[in-house]
Amino acid sequence: MAPLVSERFSILKKYSRQLSSKPGVYCMVNDKETIVYVGKAKNLRKRVGSYFSKTKNNQKSQAILSATHAINVTITRTEREALILENSLIKEHKPRFNILLKDSKSYPFIEVSLRDEFPRFSFYRGKKDRKGAVYFGPYPNVNALRDTLSQLQKIFRLRNCEESFFNHRSRVCLQHQIKRCSGPCVGMIDKKDYAFDVNQGLEYLRGNNRFVIDEFLKKMDQASNNKEYEKAASYRDQVSSLKVIQAHQFADGKIPIDLDAVALSYDLGMFCISVLFVRGGRIMGSKNFFPTKTKLAGEAEVLESFLMQYYLEHDVPNEIIINQKIDHLKTIQEVLSEKTNHSVQIKQQVRMDRKQWIKIASTNSQEALTTIFATRSTIRSQLLSLSELLELEDEIIKIECFDISHTTGDKCVAACIAFNGEGFEKKSYRRFNISGITPSDDYAAIKQTVSRHYKRALKENHFLPDIIMIDGGKGQLSVAREALMELGINEIPVIGIAKGIRRKSGEEKIFLNVQKTPLFLDKHSPARHLLQKIRDEAHRFAITGHRAKKRKTLLTSDLESIEGIGPVKKKNLIRQFGGIQEVKRASVEDLVTINGI
Repeated sequence: MAPLVSERFSILKKYSRQLSSKPGVYCMVNDKETIVYVGKAKNLRKRVGSYFSKTKNNQKSQAILSATHAINVTITRTEREALILENSLIKEHKPRFNILLKDSKSYPFIEVSLRDEFPRFSFYRGKKDRKGAVYFGPYPNVNALRDTLSQLQKIFRLRNCEESFFNHRSRVCLQHQIKRCSGPCVGMIDKKDYAFDVNQGLEYLRGNNRFVIDEFLKKMDQASNNKEYEKAASYRDQVSSLKVIQAHQFADGKIPIDLDAVALSYDLGMFCISVLFVRGGRIMGSKNFFPTKTKLAGEAEVLESFLMQYYLEHDVPNEIIINQKIDHLKTIQEVLSEKTNHSVQIKQQVRMDRKQWIKIASTNSQEALTTIFATRSTIRSQLLSLSELLELEDEIIKIECFDISHTTGDKCVAACIAFNGEGFEKKSYRRFNISGITPSDDYAAIKQTVSRHYKRALKENHFLPDIIMIDGGKGQLSVAREALMELGINEIPVIGIAKGIRRKSGEEKIFLNVQKTPLFLDKHSPARHLLQKIRDEAHRFAITGHRAKKRKTLLTSDLESIEGIGPVKKKNLIRQFGGIQEVKRASVEDLVTINGI
């Protein structure tokens, strides 16, 4: 050990002996005052002191200590508080040696607005704290949620419109005409019958399909006995639809319980955690997570870190079952129970249905690892093929690709996407609104985009890519290189990929730097497949941005052309009256009731 390192080690060791024996959080800080590790402790003196113990010092502890120049501690009242603070600091500082969970999305739910006279079933994302509402979910797959809402409309004919729209209807909308709504807005169904449909929808979401079918059959018989044959036929159709859905449902349990099955798998230096969402005894879907910075971590540490980071940000069920033993199970249970105001149980050993669910989650996590290894292997071979094509000496780490999208020069949007050894790097995606150029001038658009993107990259000291791709031919390639040279970027290879005369996939021409003659790669070439895939993703990202911009313009109403009507007043008018047509039909007396009018 070098003298300076030894001296620093001795100072830190002496400092650890002076720490409090109370619970708290400790932060290891490097010579640049950056936090490299955050840990929690039931006893700060013992926990921090263990880093200097020869018997307990492991590879991870040695790595942390070698980077540590100071230790900062925060004393807390309880171990639970320490656990919460630790998670908060990890999320804020993203320390080098802490396990990180990359997941910022909240999952959507189905919200049932029981507070309304005629409740609606709708897509909802956010905190479940609205009064007079019940929630079903979470749905890790948004398409599955939308399918469920569609089924609810088809079978139970429940409204899905906003209150502002509902309250200002004078006639039924298209949803009623296609038999997806019973028309409560204009009195086509009374409150009692609509309440029956709502209750049926709730039971359906709870998984009580048999009960729902029996209730419909009773109603069908009653209608038939009363010679209301059209009504009876309607109930018959609802029963038929439910039976079709029931026949396609699988993996349902015998017990109507809400839980998450959390399974961890490890292979070739990588962890995968799969969460299986079970609600009402039915599997709602699953989600796989790949924690980062786990090189020196054990399985229990990774799983504990996941449980805290994930469930402090997401919905927590009454029960969580796991496939690995963890050390701080009781403390984590207490923290999650306190957060949710209901008892949360974490179980390590389970039987029957629970055993099947954790087995499914384990299989999911193992297969996810197998898939990601296969994908990375394919990417490696494609990058190697591209490297050989360009005669590069260094490994290709990152590729950035640019594309332009517009409609005859209108609403021009440029896109930049990134690709690395693991696939598309979506956190680095960027869109640019193009202005100040002649409409339809793709060359000027490309030059402006490349210039803006790399000017900012240089200013903020971002790592530059190993290859820059342009969706276009010689002209686009030339102006892109011109923009780069103006910024002093001369060493990065620039590739242009242009469609052939017939604009068919597979007939692309590849332009390399200043070469005048394009390359036509073999259709089985891994490099060609990679370039096509990156080009297609850049095109997708650009065109979705262009369409969104175009849609926003189309939705701009006549209201905004009226002097004194800005975004806030427009929003208030539409919220109150339900739509542009309703605003046009409103009387002066109705209009002046709006704040600011």
